[in-house]
Amino acid sequence: MAPSGGQTGGGRRRAPHGGAVRRSAKRRNRPLAPGKAQQGKHHQPKHPVAQRRAARAAAAAAKLAAAKRALLAHRSLSLASLGVLLLIASCALPRIGEAPTHSLALVATDFDSLPGFGADHLSEAIPAFRNTCSALAQWPDEKPLGKVGGAVGDWRAPCAAALTISAGDDAAAAAFLTAYFQPFRALDRAAEAGLFTGYYETEVEGSRVKTGDYAVPLYRAPADPNAYSRAEIDAGALKGKGLELLWLKDPVDVFILQIQGSGLVKLADGTQTRVGYAGNNGRDFVPVARLMIQAGIIKKDQASMQAVRAWLKGHPADAVTWMQKNPRYIFFRELDASNGLPAGPSGALGVTLTPTRSMAVDPDFLPLGVPVWLDTKAPDGTPLQRLMVAQDVGSAIKGPIRGDLFWGTGEPALEFAGRMKSSGQYYVLLPKTVAARSTVLVTNNDGSN
Repeated sequence: MAPSGGQTGGGRRRAPHGGAVRRSAKRRNRPLAPGKAQQGKHHQPKHPVAQRRAARAAAAAAKLAAAKRALLAHRSLSLASLGVLLLIASCALPRIGEAPTHSLALVATDFDSLPGFGADHLSEAIPAFRNTCSALAQWPDEKPLGKVGGAVGDWRAPCAAALTISAGDDAAAAAFLTAYFQPFRALDRAAEAGLFTGYYETEVEGSRVKTGDYAVPLYRAPADPNAYSRAEIDAGALKGKGLELLWLKDPVDVFILQIQGSGLVKLADGTQTRVGYAGNNGRDFVPVARLMIQAGIIKKDQASMQAVRAWLKGHPADAVTWMQKNPRYIFFRELDASNGLPAGPSGALGVTLTPTRSMAVDPDFLPLGVPVWLDTKAPDGTPLQRLMVAQDVGSAIKGPIRGDLFWGTGEPALEFAGRMKSSGQYYVLLPKTVAARSTVLVTNNDGSN
């Protein structure tokens, strides 16, 4: 369900992104900075359980600080010195004099350290994880799940256990996660925090045949998708080749559909269909919104997908020129409807995306399919701390701590997706069988270890 505001049953107020607005929640005991003395009785954890929790949190914080200092200093990290499992993906350490580049380090922590873990409706993310499992079920046990996810066989037991969780049973979902997964704090050597944006499934009007109203083609991928630039395709390079999938009303609708990568098309005959990503022309993605800000067309503090779309539709004479500043062109396919209209768009993992629970990531760092604990802010500034699943990719989603949240379908989802641009962090949840293997994996840009 797309996010919405308003009241829910029983008068409980909920945030626009679906989470409850927390009131005077009990605060966990937090460790003081090193060298600080306890001050006042309210800072002294009296109960033995609280003392152990505070000690674990202090130890985890110390390990995390040590890992980050070493990472930023470009030093090698070892299990012996940290006492944690550390995995580094997708970047060699630079030589002296070179600028630091991005790398992903995963440092073991515990579920008590996940911000807001006790407040999320965890069961809402279980269907998304089951979708991951449906994809993994098609793969052999020995197939690696990216550079840090172990092998597919490591995921068999968690996938089987996920099937036993009833809808709405958050306690069972929490027990499942703590029983089968080990959380890891994700760190990037080149940045203090990551960037999180949003996307949605756009709704457009279309037709299966060209008419006076529907005259803008939505193309399938040609045999050589890299042959033409956006400008050449706009000029008719693919015309008459039988690649027209559907026809839309407005070139801006095609452009927005290409940025989002998927769409629900309401056809002129009263039926609906869904289209998804089928390839691109190999050109670099250039964010037109950034160019518009630089040109003074859109103010930086007002930049959003809605603002870009409104300006393009309001200036049809100039819209094509501005859209062509992004040379990347996206091709589409119609999603299989043999069993009825799919429940939602399909992500790069090949499974249906779940609104507010599926996320696009950079697969050069994080494998598709893994659960992720997100800690960022929603467009309205409220905390957005919840369980997500990495199930999609995007042209602009590059970097180790980078995510694009799928908000749902249509204008209600666009209200949040179009305005989201928040800093934050995430924690990767890996099966305990992966965490138990005491190895350090270092993978270079060229794929070597």
